[in-house]
Amino acid sequence: MDIQIRALTKTFKGNVRALRGFDLEIPTGMFGLLGPNGAGKTTLMRVLAGVVHATSGSVRVGTLEVGTSQGRTAVKRILGYLPQELRLYPDLKGAEFLDYIAILKGLNDRKRRRARVSELLATVGLDDVAKRPLKTYSGGMKRRVGIAQALLNDPRLLIVDEPTAGLDPDERIRFRNLLVSLAGDRLVLLSTHIVEDIAQTSHRVAVLAAGRVAFDGTTVELAIAAKGKVWSLDTDGAAPTGDLVVVSAASTRAESRYPVVGDAAPNGAQPVEPTLDDGYVAVMRPHRAA
Repeated sequence: MDIQIRALTKTFKGNVRALRGFDLEIPTGMFGLLGPNGAGKTTLMRVLAGVVHATSGSVRVGTLEVGTSQGRTAVKRILGYLPQELRLYPDLKGAEFLDYIAILKGLNDRKRRRARVSELLATVGLDDVAKRPLKTYSGGMKRRVGIAQALLNDPRLLIVDEPTAGLDPDERIRFRNLLVSLAGDRLVLLSTHIVEDIAQTSHRVAVLAAGRVAFDGTTVELAIAAKGKVWSLDTDGAAPTGDLVVVSAASTRAESRYPVVGDAAPNGAQPVEPTLDDGYVAVMRPHRAA
């Protein structure tokens, strides 16, 4: 199953254009959607999930047209969705919450429902805390509950929006590994502004900027987008400015080292091989200038 997007636009009240007309094909497997806050990622996720209707253009999930009422209903049957903000019931226990959501999703057979809840609690590594109230869970544990609820209907399409935001490093690694393990023969769409999340999970990635697709390809190709534009500059002065983008900084007592992205090497800089971060910065430079 794949997703085909054609000339997609979404304009909100006040002529706020969140999506500005673009084409994108998303294949089965793990796919990363990368971009800064405000790029249109969440709007796109909500259009795909049938929560928001596009202003124009078309979206096809497999053979299903998301632009029709019948198509949206059919997509929701094969969809698992973890929004950026998932509201939980803090006084419910983990197993109770999932049982409740399963009922809402139409899993009416009590025996099968509870077996599915137990299976997913084990899948996300929460079976040992299933009887604890959700208010006692850590941020990472709550995100794993979110994934479990999204998987209750064994979806062919799984959409997760900024799932690792605010998590500590251990929980972020655990969550990324979980997402990769879930891909298999389903389509998992990971939306994030964190480049490392894409680097550790996805082979294919699209970069959104100001409601448009700024890049579509493999993570290797995204890094190559900065080829010949990345420099390492050692200086005992201030960070370089001008038409350069400073990617990071490392300091010693004597001097600071700045990997920078630009069209021409600053004085005293040495060329270096680009990373995925560099590629993302290179792709986003024209949009920052705009």
